[in-house]
Amino acid sequence: MDAELFPRSRREIAPGAVHIPDWLDAARQRDLLTACREWARPPAGLRTVRTPGGHAMTARQVCLGLHWYPYGYAPTAVDGDGAPVKPFPDWLGALGRDAVTRALGAEAAAGAAYDIALINFYDAEARMGMHRDSDEHSAAPVVSLSLGDTCVFRFGNTATRARPYTDVELRSGDLFVFGGPARLAYHGVPRVHPGTAPPELGLDGRLNITLRVSGR
Repeated sequence: MDAELFPRSRREIAPGAVHIPDWLDAARQRDLLTACREWARPPAGLRTVRTPGGHAMTARQVCLGLHWYPYGYAPTAVDGDGAPVKPFPDWLGALGRDAVTRALGAEAAAGAAYDIALINFYDAEARMGMHRDSDEHSAAPVVSLSLGDTCVFRFGNTATRARPYTDVELRSGDLFVFGGPARLAYHGVPRVHPGTAPPELGLDGRLNITLRVSGR
């Protein structure tokens, strides 16, 4: 029996933070994965991020539009091979605005000119500590798209990395949008469930595509 006992549905985790399960259909997931594999190739490809203290993040990353490094943006992969960052495609910006419209309404998507993508790859051991997306000069909602393995996404508060927080299961194709009061909430990924990706996707691990507006 494949049907879930409690079917997943749209859920507001906090004011301005919305989880929509299965937002990307199978075809859109495959197309997005194909694009991610191309973006991950050098130059300015997938790399390991190191904090100013020298700690290596376990999730590897590639950027589009502008290159993120702790804690700012640059037009080149300043902490990688130094190559110019790959361009941010118009179709990805349109996808981001569609996502915000679906989650928060058309008014929230108005003027949201998405121009940055941070794409994180998680293997079975990768994690992401609690952090805030606060390096942009824009209050536009953050759009998060999941591909591959299921993860535990921990969505917290704006004051501290500690409780209160809510753990959300994000599966392949899920959408999570956070804007308004939740735009600067702490969030992270404490756990990935290996082997849970849809077999037809052909992805061993998890990809998270996060769309943002630089405000520059």
